[in-house]
Amino acid sequence: MLLVGCRAHAPSAPRPSGAQRPVVLTTFTVLADMARQVAGDRLEVRSITRLGAEVHGYEPTPSDLEAAQGASLIVANGLGLERWAQRFVASAGAVPTVTLSAGMTPLLIEADAAAGQPNPHAWMSPQRAQHYVDRLAQAFSRLDPAGAATYSRNGSRYKQQLAALDQELRRSLAAVPAGQRLLVSCEGAFSYLAHDYGLDEAYLWPVNAESQITPRRMAGLIDTVKRRKVPVVFCESTVSDEAQREVARASGARFGGTFYVDSLSGPSGPAPSLLALLRHNVHLILQGLGPADPPR
Repeated sequence: MLLVGCRAHAPSAPRPSGAQRPVVLTTFTVLADMARQVAGDRLEVRSITRLGAEVHGYEPTPSDLEAAQGASLIVANGLGLERWAQRFVASAGAVPTVTLSAGMTPLLIEADAAAGQPNPHAWMSPQRAQHYVDRLAQAFSRLDPAGAATYSRNGSRYKQQLAALDQELRRSLAAVPAGQRLLVSCEGAFSYLAHDYGLDEAYLWPVNAESQITPRRMAGLIDTVKRRKVPVVFCESTVSDEAQREVARASGARFGGTFYVDSLSGPSGPAPSLLALLRHNVHLILQGLGPADPPR
C-alpha cells in the first residue's frame, strides 16, 4: 500500500475549539500510540485491533468496516504484517492510506516457509521507528495542512525520545555476556532489535501467521537451547506460551516472562506505550541473560 493524496480536512486557520477532529485508524495499538504522539490533540486516533489482539491473522468485523467509513486516514505497517489490510482498505472505500514501512529496506526472514520475505516488526527498533514517525508527520500534514507545524514539532520531539531510548537500550544490552547473547522467543519478532544491539535470536516460528508448531521446530529449538546453554526463553503476549514452556521444561531452561510486540498492554500494564514496551522487553532480557541486578 502506498500513501495517496490525502484530503485536507481543515482550513488554513487553526481548527476552532470543539470542531470535529479527523479520524485516523491504525491497524494495531502500537501504531495508534505512535500516531497519537505525532497527532497531539488535532486528530482522533483509533486502533482497528484491540489490546491483546493478534494482528497477523486478524479478521475485521462489521463494526470495524463501519468505523472505517468515517475515517479520514488509515495507517498500516506493511511488510506483510496485516494480510487482511488490503481487503479492509478496499471495503472501506476511498479512504487514503499510509504504509509506515514504505521506503525502508527491511531485514529478511532467514528460515522456514517465510525465508526471504521481509520481517515486518521494524517498530521493534527505535532507530527504524523514527522512519515511522517521519511518515506519520508527512501523512498528517497532507491530511491537515493547518497542523503541519504541530506535527513536525511533535514528530521531532518523539524522534528525540526514540533516539535517547536507542542509546539507553544499547548501553543496557551491552552488559549481556558474550556467551549468553541468544534471545529465544515464540515468534521471530526481535530480528530488528537483535540486529541493532548485537544479539542472536532463535524462535518457534518466524511470524505468527505461520504459528503451526511442528515436532521438527520444537526439537530444533530444544536442541539449540541445550547446545547454547540458554538459561531462559520467552514468549509474546498475543499467542499461547504453552509450547515455549515445553521448550523450557525439555531443555532445562526457565520461562523468563512475556514480551509485548504486536499489542500494547492496558494503561496499568507494563507496556502502555511503544517506549514502555521496549523498556519492558529489554528489562526481561536483562533479568534472564544479563547482569544479576539489571537497570530499570
